[in-house]
Amino acid sequence: MKLAPLKSVDNAHDDSVWAVTWIPATSSRSSLLLTGSLDETVRLWRSDDLVPDRTNTGHCLGVASVAAHPLGSIAASSSLDSFVRVFNVDSNATIATLEAPPSEVWQLKFDPKGSILAVAGGSSASVKLWDTSTWELVATLSIPRPEGPKPTDRSSSKKFVLSVAWSPDGKRITCGSMDGTLSVFDVARAKFLHHLEGHHMPVRSLAYSPYDPRLLFTASDDAHVHMYDADGGNLVSSMSGHASWVLCVDVSPDGAAIATGSSDKTVRLWDLNMRAPVQTMSNHTDQVWGVAFRPPGGSNVRVGRLASVSDDKSIALYDYT
Repeated sequence: MKLAPLKSVDNAHDDSVWAVTWIPATSSRSSLLLTGSLDETVRLWRSDDLVPDRTNTGHCLGVASVAAHPLGSIAASSSLDSFVRVFNVDSNATIATLEAPPSEVWQLKFDPKGSILAVAGGSSASVKLWDTSTWELVATLSIPRPEGPKPTDRSSSKKFVLSVAWSPDGKRITCGSMDGTLSVFDVARAKFLHHLEGHHMPVRSLAYSPYDPRLLFTASDDAHVHMYDADGGNLVSSMSGHASWVLCVDVSPDGAAIATGSSDKTVRLWDLNMRAPVQTMSNHTDQVWGVAFRPPGGSNVRVGRLASVSDDKSIALYDYT
């Protein structure tokens, strides 16, 4: 497995780029790259040449996360303004504006079928689930408060929820918190199952293997990448290699590798058989907030792609083979 630099776009946004994902191909167009920035905009890019396609505005503070519906028809963005905006990819028209006061909204992800949008609820210590046919709030998955004496404001704030991921079968949601814990939920029963432990600093990103609904990868400020059996509640492996905070992680479509981005300004490719980094890319000049592998599908897609975004305002695109 190998990454090869393909193209970089400097000043892709007017401020730090914090979020990136791929919009799947449809019958009428190829896949697109979607980025979100502290400049309050969301931008769509043609996936092979990184030519800007269009810009989506409407947030009044920086964009913290972006997500794409599995059918490629709609996308969503969350912002520090506490709103989620849902829009039609091809027309750019706003479909819904979601708010869950009094909390912030952070990372968001559509479930594998596209019927539910999960939103990490910041200081609400919960994940909120929105029905994508009605855009109504259908469930709130709350992290249990610690047992024992009444928790202080300080201890409850440590459950500030930063990140969220769906298992590939859609049966589980896991969220990552500021205190380093991960919380696993049964979606159908809206029931908390257990915590995953091992990190001791914020977990900013997590991703399931596309082939194993139990296998979960996490990125943390403690500079480690963890591999968990999320159903069994076990830490399978702790991997190190970055020199500083690990801010993002994604799993390759073939399930053989993960990519991570870090505040050490690098992107790393990890071989999951070796459980070690096999390549380091230094295309960025500031911390790397997002990495995303292009999903399979679409015409004329013969090779893999990885995209990364950074505080340096740039987007980098790589071949993955």
